[in-house]
Amino acid sequence: MPTACWNLLSQTALGALMPSSLSKDASKVSTSSRCGISKCQTRLIIGSFRAAGFPSPKSCVKHERVQPTSAISDILTNDNSTMSTADVETENIGLFGMDSALESYKDHFRYRIMRYVEQKKLIETYEGSLEEFAQGYLKFGFNREKGYILYQEWAPAAQEAEVIGDFNGWDGSNHRMEKNQFGVWSIKIPDCNGNPAIPHKSRVKFRFKHGNGDWIDRIPAWIKYATVDPGKFAAPYDGVYWDPPPSERYQFKYPRPPNPKSTRIYEAHVGMSSSEPRINSYQEFADDVLPRIQANGYNTVQLMAVMEHSYYASFGYHVTNFFAASSRSGTPEDLKYLIDKAHSLGLRVLMDVVHSHTSNNITDGLNGFDVGQSSQDSYFHTGERGYHKLWDSRLFNYANWEVLRFLLSNLRWWIEEFNFDGFRFDGVTSMLYHHHGINTTFTGNYNEYFSEATDVDAVVYMMLANHLIHKILPDATVVAEDVSGMPGLCRPVSDGGIGFDYRLAMAIPDKWIDYLKNKKDEDWSMKEITCSLTNRRYTEKCIAYAESHDQAIVGDKTVAFFLMDKEMYSNMSCLTEAPPEVERGIALHKFGHPEWIDFPREGNGWSYEKCRRQWDLVDTDHLRYKVIVFERGDLVFVFNFHPENMYDGYKVGCDLPGKYRVALDSDAWEFGGHGRVGHDVDHFTTPEGVPGVPETNFNNRPNSFKVLSPPRTALVYYMVEETLEENNHNKSTTFSEAGTATLVEDEENIKKLASADKSGSFSESSTTGRLENEEREFASSENRGVVSSEAEGPN
Repeated sequence: MPTACWNLLSQTALGALMPSSLSKDASKVSTSSRCGISKCQTRLIIGSFRAAGFPSPKSCVKHERVQPTSAISDILTNDNSTMSTADVETENIGLFGMDSALESYKDHFRYRIMRYVEQKKLIETYEGSLEEFAQGYLKFGFNREKGYILYQEWAPAAQEAEVIGDFNGWDGSNHRMEKNQFGVWSIKIPDCNGNPAIPHKSRVKFRFKHGNGDWIDRIPAWIKYATVDPGKFAAPYDGVYWDPPPSERYQFKYPRPPNPKSTRIYEAHVGMSSSEPRINSYQEFADDVLPRIQANGYNTVQLMAVMEHSYYASFGYHVTNFFAASSRSGTPEDLKYLIDKAHSLGLRVLMDVVHSHTSNNITDGLNGFDVGQSSQDSYFHTGERGYHKLWDSRLFNYANWEVLRFLLSNLRWWIEEFNFDGFRFDGVTSMLYHHHGINTTFTGNYNEYFSEATDVDAVVYMMLANHLIHKILPDATVVAEDVSGMPGLCRPVSDGGIGFDYRLAMAIPDKWIDYLKNKKDEDWSMKEITCSLTNRRYTEKCIAYAESHDQAIVGDKTVAFFLMDKEMYSNMSCLTEAPPEVERGIALHKFGHPEWIDFPREGNGWSYEKCRRQWDLVDTDHLRYKVIVFERGDLVFVFNFHPENMYDGYKVGCDLPGKYRVALDSDAWEFGGHGRVGHDVDHFTTPEGVPGVPETNFNNRPNSFKVLSPPRTALVYYMVEETLEENNHNKSTTFSEAGTATLVEDEENIKKLASADKSGSFSESSTTGRLENEEREFASSENRGVVSSEAEGPN
């Protein structure tokens, strides 16, 4: 779903390893506290998701880059290690070297690491390796073998079981299954006349009898395709045996693109990507939408609602069939075509994976296997612990052997069968804590993260998951949706972290919506905005974005609608003068889609009108919808949030002396602006104070230059390299129309003009920045912190 937008408002079989009662007692920690969210250097996000995560010496102690000891790294990540937790002192955990305050919670970390290592060793002992364990889809569900189909299902609560379907007239009396000591039911179904007894695309179900004597039918847990009769209202889904002949199997043609240095993510929902009021297909998305995404400078697509979900309006978050791609948009082979097409365009593809909970549905969901048995014989916890009261969904028992097999295999399935390049884990906050974040405010006190409230079972699962993903696909990108700020969430498992690559900076879109709802423009605090944009944990990378899809769902408004409201329907033509609401909206928000999202439901007459993308707004030249993307290096950013004031001769600080020119101007004519800033003007720096003595400099910068800053504009300046000046004198900026950010034309020359990733600096009334090289990410001594002094106004 294309809601990440450029925006002046934006910067951008053994059962449980350990009883749960012991888990709670063992996780008790000391009572010392420290702010859990440290500030890292700002990385401006204008229009797309951007990878971030740089240290700030103003809020973090000075550190050299910490390398985990070979012993601790070996025990945590080496599959062949013969060491145990007793062989390693927890004081050597890499996280402690980065944040000494975590040492107060060494008992918690010792217990967490012990649980992880022991679980991993048990899996290696009984299953061969974690990677083999995560190939459960080759053992469970339906698998074609030589001369027969093998079907296996874990259902320890079942008293009897059989397989039924179109192939046997839904009579399972001749297809009874046998149960082993671990609760796994099996049957071999011989071929008929050399052909599989179960035809490709035929419907199947698992029928079993539980303790009260009732027989019930369920969709197999490992089913690889599920469909519903579209002609029947609220019809339950059917499991479908998917085994296409070689001629119908999609063969991937293109390699995975390499992991980009800077990730720019386009979040998309395939079903609602059509401009027509209907569900779009995987093939149509691949052919019609992917080229738009590539043309707008993105390098990654994040697909929502891929895993099958019977309730469309759940946005894909109430998963019913974990190994099945949503049949609304096509077949598994169609999804493979989409991913291969993306790879051919140089786009990596991430999948929204939902392992935090599952649908409460019984007839077509995993919950149907729960018939009141104990937690060790179920996918879920019993009682309140197994139910999410806000989401009306079931919660996994992450300590259960077969649950671990199911979820870890699910990750490997999507990577290897469909060539996904990584995941965005949904609902990580709910997984991390027994309270699931419900009615909980996280202040940064470390006691909030390391206490009896921490669900260590889930933490160990996520450590195993991240270790597995990066073992299978070293270049994978794995993102955690966490609002709590859990320390170590995005540090490697070898450091004692949980192993994600990035966390979502969830507070940023919330801040913009809060300002639009509750503050006048003149009351916006640059200090608060800067705080929200820089509130990051040291050395843990973030993905930030201007607007969340959650805020565009029915009941709330998009940012564009907050700004321009009803004027968007009648006053967006450039052929007429724009009213003040549109002037303000266009100035503050270069947006790709205006209206809210409303899935078909009873309350709207099952309409798809608000469940689509209005590409015509982009393709119509005279409309005021312009959308921008940019690359940054040694660039200086100047944002003027004032609704009226223009500042001429406004001084901004910079590190490097020389000559600067405009690289990007949101007020340019081509962006719907007024063209008030000259692009051919040279801005020469002036030295400020004594070099190396920050207190004598201007905003802690040894140089400065002056600019013109119109109201509600964003300006980006680059330092002119004299040797490249002639080659870049005629550089122009361009805009794209379907994505959410800016692309400076002739991108490669911009990269030559500026070294990547320098440290940022901000003040209450002006913003200047230089980002540190990524290779020096952990060495904070050369970085600048947040500048608190006022920038000098016009002379």
